[in-house]
Amino acid sequence: MTRLLVAGVGNIFLGDDSFGPEVIRALDRHPLPPEVPVRDYGIRGMDLAYTLLDGWTVAVLVDAAARGLPPGTLSLIEPELPAGAPAAPPEAHGMDPAKVLALAAHLGDEPLPRVLVLACEPGRLPRGDEDIAPGLSEPVRAAVGQAVRALHVLVPALLADPRATPALARPEESAGPAAAGLPHPAATGAEDR
Repeated sequence: MTRLLVAGVGNIFLGDDSFGPEVIRALDRHPLPPEVPVRDYGIRGMDLAYTLLDGWTVAVLVDAAARGLPPGTLSLIEPELPAGAPAAPPEAHGMDPAKVLALAAHLGDEPLPRVLVLACEPGRLPRGDEDIAPGLSEPVRAAVGQAVRALHVLVPALLADPRATPALARPEESAGPAAAGLPHPAATGAEDR
């Protein structure tokens, strides 16, 4: 039986970095199948690292990730899982998914689950002199609903076959062979992300 976890990550006080937690909140109104736990980890990297060791088949992380695409663009990324050398622990007030995966790989005796990241290109992150920048930019706010719809396609496909990577749409939004683009609603104006 496939054990699948959906986890939102990000800091709610850092502008578009709160994309993951906002998607998790939106899933309260549009729930995934009951056998799929949906959790907001925020900036609790250590908690997520230990959770990844609980025998999951697949974990889908929902996060903001700057990849050089237009703000609000969704991408599905399958990162390479770390092997070998231990990594520095996650920061107490930050969430770096790469560090979390490296820590989980170092702590566990069993292989990590397959990890996919449903990533949104941020439009607004705080500058170095800002401590707090609450709220999502307009393109990222619009992407929250798109991410919920994408998860409703992705999760059933992964439950049926945890090795699947559904070709949902828009391959030009992929970052190479380890990523697959996600659907966007039909264009209603001059801009079609």
